[in-house]
Amino acid sequence: MATLTKPDAVAMDSQKLEQVRQLFQQQIDDGLHPGAGLAVYRYGNLVLDIHGGFVNGGGGAGTPEPVTADTMFVLMSSTKPLTASCLYMLKERGKIAWDDLVSKHWPEFAQNGKETVTIRHILTHRGGFPETPASLPPTDWPDWSKVTHAMEQATPIYTPGETMAYHPINYGWVIAEIVRRVDGRTFDRFLAEELTAPLGMSNTYVGLPAGLEGRVSRMHLMEADADASGYSGTFSEPAVLRCIVPGANGVATAGDLARFYAMMERKGVIDGAMVLQPKAVEEAVELQVEGTDQSLGLFAQRSLGLALADIRMGTPTGDPLKTFGHGGAGTSIGWADFDSGLAVGYITNGFRGSATNNARLAAVSQAVRDACI
Repeated sequence: MATLTKPDAVAMDSQKLEQVRQLFQQQIDDGLHPGAGLAVYRYGNLVLDIHGGFVNGGGGAGTPEPVTADTMFVLMSSTKPLTASCLYMLKERGKIAWDDLVSKHWPEFAQNGKETVTIRHILTHRGGFPETPASLPPTDWPDWSKVTHAMEQATPIYTPGETMAYHPINYGWVIAEIVRRVDGRTFDRFLAEELTAPLGMSNTYVGLPAGLEGRVSRMHLMEADADASGYSGTFSEPAVLRCIVPGANGVATAGDLARFYAMMERKGVIDGAMVLQPKAVEEAVELQVEGTDQSLGLFAQRSLGLALADIRMGTPTGDPLKTFGHGGAGTSIGWADFDSGLAVGYITNGFRGSATNNARLAAVSQAVRDACI
């Protein structure tokens, strides 16, 4: 765990950081979520790492179980940039190119209209096959051969490369198999050995090891109509968290999530640990596509696996496209901003609809921005 730096050493206002703490606690007290974690870096220095509330809702039957420094939260799609970073490494090492056909590395993928899908298309949600196959229920997710077969058989509903349509789950499965085909290691092992271990992110997993289930907070549905997909229940199941679902089932502490973004904000190196060259990071965050996402019905700006200028990241004082990160359905946000030097991880265990979720995440992000001097 990184050591806390005094706020004034990195041009942050200690009183305004205290207001961030108060807002963090107020959201819990107001019932926006049972529990949460928040961590903030500036210029690669940790200035805030807090947690609060309860893992189990803090009420009802049983004894309330407080969130601790070791509590991991489900990341949902905040997992996606961690997943994309594995491809950044392979690209930097000359093992792949962004415009490689997926089938160059995975020949069986070139079926049913996916022959022209490139790695860039996958990272920018333009592969054309956004829907999780109905033929692949969560009970099959532990069997990687069934997962890859379903991806091979998937049929695009949009012409690959032409339409931005968010791929909630398929995104991660395709990237994971590309990693496995190119590198030889399974995705969870690659992520652990190449990203989380070098960065000291010891509380981050995609594919939760058996025995750690008790450290992960389940998600709590806070609004009855907030989760038509049923994700809050599905991705709270220990059996699902043990699978490899790199689009959605990562677990982490807020400190680890913020540390990933601090590495990105520092152009690939933090505390002497280098996982990417500056050029690789700069390439990763460059705007690739913008417009209305046909899956979400919302305007989006995307780089290679990252969202740019997202409202949940607060309002930048500089170029909005210098702010990059990703949200997790109903729950969380992680982001960094080159102009301000900030990196933030905010993860809650209360699953809310977009209106109230975006508002609480944006409020915390803005309070962090306002603490900069």
